[in-house]
Amino acid sequence: MKKLNLLLSTLACTLLLSGCSWFGGDDDEAEIQPAELVEFEQEATITKQWSANIGADNKDFWNSLRPAASTELVFAADHEGKITAIDLATGERRWSTELEQLVSGGVGYGSGLVMVGTIEGQVYALNADDGAIVWTSTVSSEILSSPQSNGQVVVVQTIDNKLFALNAADGSAIWQHEDDAPLLSVRGTSTPVVTEKMVLTGFDSGKLIAFNPENGSLIWEARMALPKGRTDLERMVDLDGSPLLAGDVIYAVTYQGRLGAISRGTGRSLWFQDSNSYQTPAQSLDQVYVSEADSTVRSFRAGSGQVIWSNEDLFLRRVTSPAKLGGTIAVADAEGYLHLLDPLDGHFVARTKVHSSGVSAPMLTVGDSLIVQANNGSLNAFKIQ
Repeated sequence: MKKLNLLLSTLACTLLLSGCSWFGGDDDEAEIQPAELVEFEQEATITKQWSANIGADNKDFWNSLRPAASTELVFAADHEGKITAIDLATGERRWSTELEQLVSGGVGYGSGLVMVGTIEGQVYALNADDGAIVWTSTVSSEILSSPQSNGQVVVVQTIDNKLFALNAADGSAIWQHEDDAPLLSVRGTSTPVVTEKMVLTGFDSGKLIAFNPENGSLIWEARMALPKGRTDLERMVDLDGSPLLAGDVIYAVTYQGRLGAISRGTGRSLWFQDSNSYQTPAQSLDQVYVSEADSTVRSFRAGSGQVIWSNEDLFLRRVTSPAKLGGTIAVADAEGYLHLLDPLDGHFVARTKVHSSGVSAPMLTVGDSLIVQANNGSLNAFKIQ
């Protein structure tokens, strides 16, 4: 049976099916409204280093165009196929390349290659120095996450629950894996983690799998969550966020399932905690941070999974996955606000407006800077003063 993908943001499926809006509409009184922002005393100052225009406005449902970075450049894409390299220090444009294809997944960077995927299942690899197209390859279907590379292989995950490994030199196929596809799933796919010895990624079945990057052989498989409930909606346990590799431990979280810590070497589970997210967790100060599906931001103890704190003040504001910035935890929301939280207890320490178009793409931490791509096509760099 053909897989049906639902466009699910951070609201429960029942709200989506009822046609509720997020920030206003004709039936406001009957809707569950996003939380209103509450004023607080600013404990830090957020400074914008630079802002650059990288192309067309972002489509609301194409929220996977996360930027990537080398030590000197930030690479970003718009959905119309414009790929841009920005100087990390100054915000000046280094190069731009027009692919003339609708880009739906990206951006990935590794070993001198900038990689994106398209709605038609095409993979483009560009030279990071000048933006020249090095090669193109075609996989089975739409790509919603960032291609990743270790210099030997480029790994791409597609919306039909397949994983492809391509030769990093010329884009030729090396191996592929096809996982079980549930009837219903969140619209999105996990972004693989690719090292010299392992390709690690999650699937819509709730499984986290480690592969040998050379030949695709299975190293280990871990079940992060089991489907529960009577209906297909209730049984969705997609693992759409990228696994977080921190030393010898991997942290991953599923939609309507669990956050778990897994041994990198064996795939053995260290702990599980109930959680509900389709985004990538963050880790700092012996804590793991998760943006839940209802936009609650939660902190868990990295060693045990114990819940440390929970901030519900951004309820239903469609926050991004958490990112680190100068000793704080950052999330952005659908109205374009950037919020900084204290990592120890979760209270707000600073807030600023990125752009009224909102932020849906995951943010990127590079050194002491936070790179934020707003929905209006601007790329912005922030620091804490």
